[in-house]
Amino acid sequence: MTDIETSQTTEEEPKEAVPSTVPILPLRDMVVFPLTVYPIMVGQERSLNLINDVATGDRLIGLVAAKSADIETPGPSELYSVGTLARVAHMLRVPDGTVRLAVQGIRRIRILSFAQEKPYLRAEIEPADETSERTIEVEALMRNAQELFQKMASLVPHLPEELTTAVINVDDPLHLAYLLSTALKMDTAKRQEILELDEVKAKLETLIAFLNREVEVLEIGKKIQTQAQGEMEKGQREYILRQQLKAIQQELGETDEHAAEINLLRQQIDQAQMPEEAEKEARRELDRLDKLQPASPEYSIIKTYLDWLTGLPWNKHTEHTIDVVEARRILDEDHYDLEKVKDRILEYLAVRKLKQERLGEGSPSREPILCLVGPPGVGKTSLGQSIARAMGRKFVRMSLGGIRDEAEIRGHRRTYIGAMPGRMIQGIQRAESADPVFMLDEVDKVGADYRGDPTSALLEVLDPEQNKDFRDNYLGVPFDLSQVMFITTANLLDPIPAPLRDRMEILNIPGYTEEEKLQIARKYLVPKQMEAHGLTGADIEIPDEAIRKIINEYTREAGVRNLEREVASVCRKTARAIAEGKEGTITVTHELVTSYLGKPRFAREEAEQINRPGVVTGLVWTPVGGDIIFIEASRMAGSKGLTLTGQLGDVMKESAQAALTYVRSHTQDLGISDDFFDKSDIHIHVPAGAIPKDGPSAGVAMTVALASLLMGRPIRGGIAMTGEITLRGRVLPIGGVKEKVLAAHRAGIRTVILPRKNEMDLDDLPAEMRQDMTFIPVEDIGEALRAALPDGAYPAVTPRIDNQEPSIPAREYVIAASGPA
Repeated sequence: MTDIETSQTTEEEPKEAVPSTVPILPLRDMVVFPLTVYPIMVGQERSLNLINDVATGDRLIGLVAAKSADIETPGPSELYSVGTLARVAHMLRVPDGTVRLAVQGIRRIRILSFAQEKPYLRAEIEPADETSERTIEVEALMRNAQELFQKMASLVPHLPEELTTAVINVDDPLHLAYLLSTALKMDTAKRQEILELDEVKAKLETLIAFLNREVEVLEIGKKIQTQAQGEMEKGQREYILRQQLKAIQQELGETDEHAAEINLLRQQIDQAQMPEEAEKEARRELDRLDKLQPASPEYSIIKTYLDWLTGLPWNKHTEHTIDVVEARRILDEDHYDLEKVKDRILEYLAVRKLKQERLGEGSPSREPILCLVGPPGVGKTSLGQSIARAMGRKFVRMSLGGIRDEAEIRGHRRTYIGAMPGRMIQGIQRAESADPVFMLDEVDKVGADYRGDPTSALLEVLDPEQNKDFRDNYLGVPFDLSQVMFITTANLLDPIPAPLRDRMEILNIPGYTEEEKLQIARKYLVPKQMEAHGLTGADIEIPDEAIRKIINEYTREAGVRNLEREVASVCRKTARAIAEGKEGTITVTHELVTSYLGKPRFAREEAEQINRPGVVTGLVWTPVGGDIIFIEASRMAGSKGLTLTGQLGDVMKESAQAALTYVRSHTQDLGISDDFFDKSDIHIHVPAGAIPKDGPSAGVAMTVALASLLMGRPIRGGIAMTGEITLRGRVLPIGGVKEKVLAAHRAGIRTVILPRKNEMDLDDLPAEMRQDMTFIPVEDIGEALRAALPDGAYPAVTPRIDNQEPSIPAREYVIAASGPA
């Protein structure tokens, strides 16, 4: 509201004459109405010149509002056309150079045109009289406006009482309208709108609508204030009673368990070294807890939340001085081979050691996100424990297999009954360290349903650029996971979503060779099982020959899990024999292995190929490592029929069709009749029939099997092959070379035909395996046939001049025993 002076007359005064031109004083963010007195402060040079000139004359000026308050010196175009003719009643010069005026509005005027702009504005004007009839309707409007103003004054305590009295006593409708317009808090546009209305009835109606809205807003505000004050008084009353209760308990010598609990939580918050945001939230919840009664349902919820906040290791670390040599010793002590993974860990430790020495302990560190991919039983999970031991950190393992709820990762919001943090925060709390080695096991077996996609929640956890501000839904405050070293494991890469896979560094751990399994069994498995069964070196001796027999005849796997079970079975039976009274050292021989473990479960199946045309050994990749398969082709009387059995997938069926097409288009090269297919049916079978099979890598094996069948020539013994073929006979590269070669080696096969473009993959094989095996890289199916069939069965041919792809001329193969050909 604005302090104003009012003058009230009981009878209409004669209207003062309006001059033709008057100086114009622009007003910013205000409107002066007729019949009112209003204070104005003048400070601009243009306005001061105007005041100096009119001070010695009749003191009449035109007061016109500017359209925008942002314009410092408004010109004629920035002013409204309707204003007020006023007289300067009082003038006071202030030491700061400004002049304070008290102006009295006389009547409404309208600007016709501007006569001058410098040194100040002067305009030609005319009177703009208003219609002010005293009708019954106008009288009702006046009383309504006065009542609303009284009601508003009762809701606004700081409104001057003199103003309310003046409004009630005004008898002239026009005077009342201008008095209310000046007293009410309205914006400039609204005031100008009221000034420009010609009828007093319209002015009063506009004011009544405005008053109604103001009264409604004030009533709602008062209601809210009353409610807030009631709540505050209730809280103050409870606080006073609680303080009195504390004083009574102190006088009686009784302990206040609630106060003791609050003090304990406050001490824990002080000692937790939380970040600023987490500490602020903890203290806010503690203040709420202090005001609640222990019997309140919310009390236990807040208490549990604070226990989680104060129990987390916000600034606790376990890694200290890094010793790369000692870390290497620990890794070698726990695991045989796995050189790639060990080298990666040692590289990381070396970089971290240099940064700590040269940049200080507080230097930022971006922990790697490693993903160990390999078949079961190769030591992925146990490798994580060794990494933690080598780094001197705590180890936490979390199995992701079968998880389908996103809240398992991010936690539940506290609005749910029984809400808890996610398993990430739970693992950090169990580790009691902010930098543990956190293993996420079986990341490829995470599912998704209506409760969300856990792999999407892992995107933030496993991103070194984001996980420093990981927010658990339960905690609601960020927790720094950037110091945690995450290691994930998987059997397959394909089920892992691409965005998640992109955040991890993939380290492949293939299966073990026979020699590697022998070393693992000798160094780790046998001593472990002997200790587990209470045996010593004086009780049992397991020579290498017995271990090899167990590896070759009782297990067929990429890892060593089943090998450990068989070793454990041998130890159990030895322990029983000793318990039954057998004395001396028991040496486990070949015969004793058979006696303990029963007849061999796996035989050397490649012997079936001898002197049997149409049977070829292929190599396949499976989620649990490589394996060998036999592709059998048979011919019978019929008419152009091709039968495929063995639960073959669509891609594998297409490979069989491509193989048959190649053989039919190269009958002359193979030395078979051109019309062999007109009176024959071909049947291709891939045992075992109960196992689904798919993929293009059996193309070479199928082509060689058909050629061997139709030529009546069995392939060489002890040879296996893999590779995809095209209709032109080109051999394309395939995947899983190392796993397939390991499977061939386990089966006793020592010669492998593979695509030439996969030659580089042979570098991943152990040196002893490269020395023990022969590899024949081929680019064309003709090369594969010459290598697989007996000498002279498929000689070199002259390229044919037709639409068929010519066979590559025969070449002499020289296979180096020390490495790939």
